[in-house]
Amino acid sequence: MPHIPVSPTTPGIRGLFDFRPETGAALKKLAHVLLHGESPLTKGERELIATFVSHGNGCKFCTMSHAAAARFHYGADSDVVDAVVYRNDRSGVSELMSVLLDIAERVRIGGRNVSDELVAKARALGAVDRHIHDTVLIAAAFCMFNRYVDGLRALTPEKFEDYVPMGERMATLGYSFEVPDATR
Repeated sequence: MPHIPVSPTTPGIRGLFDFRPETGAALKKLAHVLLHGESPLTKGERELIATFVSHGNGCKFCTMSHAAAARFHYGADSDVVDAVVYRNDRSGVSELMSVLLDIAERVRIGGRNVSDELVAKARALGAVDRHIHDTVLIAAAFCMFNRYVDGLRALTPEKFEDYVPMGERMATLGYSFEVPDATR
């Protein structure tokens, strides 16, 4: 049960955004820019980083919802998401993406854990400043989002099927949007 009053029909972080719209608007915009704005990383790769970090933090809602969005972006290769997140199998991603996931994991543990050597390894594989920046900021933001959702015990659907339409909506519309209550 959530620690604050949220709509029983608005699960996860969206219910928290609705509780305090003035902070919700800023957080939605941040998520939208990070996951749908311009980046050398694809939307699927960015969602994969968000999912990976959320899983590492044990945040079920963020893991499940962003995994659903990542699967949508990966399309026919959607099993890559589960391989990376649940089986620690990175064979379906590029070597650069694997190193970026290592960077995201270091950020998840603590930002100062990102070493010069790890950044140099990413650069040697073709990473530019924006790869490094966006990976670190997505990982850091999702640490905050995960703690926000879990710290207030946001409503978390239990069924896998509940996340599929949520992930499709996130993948297609992004995060800086409003939908009528009936479609939530």
